[in-house]
Amino acid sequence: MERKRILITGAAGFLGSHLCDRFIKEGYHVIGMDNLITGDLMNIEHLFKLEQFEFYHHDVTKFIHVPGKLDYILHFASPASPIDYLKIPIQTLKVGAHGTHNCLGLAKAKGARILVASTSEVYGDPLVHPQTEEYWGNVNPVGPRGVYDEAKRFMESITMAYNRFHGVQTRIIRIFNTYGPRMRLNDGRALPAFIGQALRGEDLTVFGDGSQTRSFCYVADLVDGIYRLLMSEYDMPVNIGNPAEISLKEFAEEVIKLTGTQQKIVYKPLPEDDPKQRKPDITKAKEILGWEPKVSRTEGLKITYEYFKNLPPSEWVKQPKEFISIK
Repeated sequence: MERKRILITGAAGFLGSHLCDRFIKEGYHVIGMDNLITGDLMNIEHLFKLEQFEFYHHDVTKFIHVPGKLDYILHFASPASPIDYLKIPIQTLKVGAHGTHNCLGLAKAKGARILVASTSEVYGDPLVHPQTEEYWGNVNPVGPRGVYDEAKRFMESITMAYNRFHGVQTRIIRIFNTYGPRMRLNDGRALPAFIGQALRGEDLTVFGDGSQTRSFCYVADLVDGIYRLLMSEYDMPVNIGNPAEISLKEFAEEVIKLTGTQQKIVYKPLPEDDPKQRKPDITKAKEILGWEPKVSRTEGLKITYEYFKNLPPSEWVKQPKEFISIK
């Protein structure tokens, strides 16, 4: 039987590479696409030997051509960490706008179903807790984080426009904090930052007083939610995340305990518009997709720490990429 074909943008990134693995496992022919600005070919090098995998080094903000039929598209191309989108704000906006437009146009031309990766950041610094899909958010459009938040809000709007006006089969996932192997230690998010500091013997940096909360979902759980949403018949946004909420101070203490290090926690000023609370309401995911997270934070953290600990020590101190030719 002929394999179904799926295009995954952002394929060399943290989430994209895990999605490539999942769809290869499910028997699909996977076409990965990435411009490698934040992605890394090391994340998918194990797939290049496979007949059912191919890779396009391409920027989705430019016209996308994929020969042959396409059954599905997963649009995951975007900087996703503050250290990235604060360095390349215009590229972040372009991939959310032009990149999404190009992917939707391709889905329309191919008759493919498309799932786009939105984020809990569409809720901004929320005034509703936990966050339901019906909450419209509290976003500062002109703050430094606005380039990411508004790019994703536009992504959702144009996706629904293609759904309603062109009849394209669309799915929207709102991703909450996710972690696991293949994250970059230097990407500026709390979990890899804490583990990286612990590995280097540095004190752990907490911004603000550490009372702000996050809800961490292990990557395998997230990928399963994405798979279920893509295969569902539901076309409105769905939160996928782990509702087990923890303060960043408590989380830093968990990492210190896990790593067995003697570091202390140091505090720095809270960045502008940093959200005070993050906790998904996953009622829709449970009812519509039959999904809820299975991997506990204790279990997921242990797997993730082992992954980072087994990297060459040179990776522990590697600096973020310098981005060039971004206009």
